[in-house]
Amino acid sequence: QVQLVESGGGSVQAGGSLRLSCAASGRTARFSSYAMAWFRQAPGKEREFVASIKWSGSSTYYTDSVKGRFTISRDNAKNTVYLQMNSLKPEDTAVYYCAADRSSFYGPPPERVHEYDYWGQGTQVTVSS
Repeated sequence: QVQLVESGGGSVQAGGSLRLSCAASGRTARFSSYAMAWFRQAPGKEREFVASIKWSGSSTYYTDSVKGRFTISRDNAKNTVYLQMNSLKPEDTAVYYCAADRSSFYGPPPERVHEYDYWGQGTQVTVSS
């Protein structure tokens, strides 16, 4: 089993920045082969895809609403994935979750919740106007 723990959430004003981290522990020997992603869930809404990164870090993917503002990255030596969030907007307010997928080694990472194998507990991000 792999455990994922997010950190770095908080409250900021619109236009501000936050950097989320997701640290993996447990059976992390194959962490470097997993695709990783960030999802978010606002109150009363379904969990939605935000960004993903291939196992190598060579390719990244973003939902349209965060392109140009968010950057996903990873450090396989530290078993950690990051989400740098700039120019934050009130509509970015949500609980942010990181997730790991064991299967998409050759293709692009998936964007659907049910395709991910491991999840963190989430970290709250609140953006005020």
